[in-house]
Amino acid sequence: MAITTDVAYARIGREVTARAQQLWEVALELHRTPELAFQEHRAVELLTGHFERAGFLVEHDVAGLPTAFIARTGDGDGPCVALLMEYDALPDMGHACGHNLIAAAGLGAALSLRDALERVDGTLLAVGTPAEEGGGGKVTLTEAGVFDGVDAALMFHPGVHTWTWAPLTAQCQVRVGFRGRAAHPTGDPTEGVDALAALVQLFNTLAVLGRRLPPGSHVQGIVTEGGTATNIVPAFAEGLFGLRGETTAALDDLVAELERCAEGVALSTGTTVDTARVTAGYEHFRDNDVLSGLFAGHLARAGVPAREPEPGVYLGSSDIGNVSTRVPAIHPFVAIMDESGSDHTPQFAEAAAGERGRAAMLAAAEALACTAADVLLTPGTAERAWRRLREKAAAGR
Repeated sequence: MAITTDVAYARIGREVTARAQQLWEVALELHRTPELAFQEHRAVELLTGHFERAGFLVEHDVAGLPTAFIARTGDGDGPCVALLMEYDALPDMGHACGHNLIAAAGLGAALSLRDALERVDGTLLAVGTPAEEGGGGKVTLTEAGVFDGVDAALMFHPGVHTWTWAPLTAQCQVRVGFRGRAAHPTGDPTEGVDALAALVQLFNTLAVLGRRLPPGSHVQGIVTEGGTATNIVPAFAEGLFGLRGETTAALDDLVAELERCAEGVALSTGTTVDTARVTAGYEHFRDNDVLSGLFAGHLARAGVPAREPEPGVYLGSSDIGNVSTRVPAIHPFVAIMDESGSDHTPQFAEAAAGERGRAAMLAAAEALACTAADVLLTPGTAERAWRRLREKAAAGR
């Protein structure tokens, strides 16, 4: 006989409480041994060890990524829920984005839900997703079909706000290279075609462009090559530009605008130019408010009220966007420090190993597990989530 959601919620709460110290030790161990994108071997060993000991079927090296994994349980006859975990760290800053808490919460949600339900009618996946900070593991996993058949992809992220969903923009990187002609700047000044001057002109042009970009869009660039000596007119100069757009369509428009600007600069300076996207890119995040509403309700029941994001505020980009445009997904934020702070700082890294981080991780684990229970136990929940995704896709949001 299937249990009710109320019974499941109560059991999940008890399971998370019973595992609280175990989960916190996992979070702290990840925090003590930070690993960069695609190098998270210790993290994967730690997490998959817990899943294997709990009886989950674990698949390693998913989609050709040595630090991606899937832990699976359930009979497959019903909805499919995926709990997503991140565990890569930042160069020189460790877990200054709190991915150690994301991993521990996903682990806790999966273990607690499986034991609370005793038998999963459907499929419960815990998906280890490497390299969110650079490389986009979820992009590769999505393209490999890992999320095909998933009805709900669930994760949380620590932050400085407690928001029901994440205003995350689309982003990609574009490399622009100008080619001119080398010459001595005084001995043969008329023969030189200055590629670096063209690149500098592109930066100036983009600064003007930036003043008329729509909300959520921006361009930020660096010079990656600008010549080798001051007494040689540079024959080649290159820049790397990070572009963001409120939506994936807005990002595509901005890339096209950058290309037009680069071509115009090349024409006016006598250079030639090549542009190329150098990353697969992150799509914008499409919140599924059917699921995020359920999560917010469970989070509030755990004593952590959430609110809607502030209009016009964007919190960067993430490869969860590529998942969210294909299957119903959530990515709420739970604060581990005050709104005056910021992630990607030493202070945030410290908070990710502090008591407020511990409380946020446990509340999120319980809310994630309860939301997954809603999808698995309540008829029509998955269908409503899919209908909402299709509505947002049709509206271009």
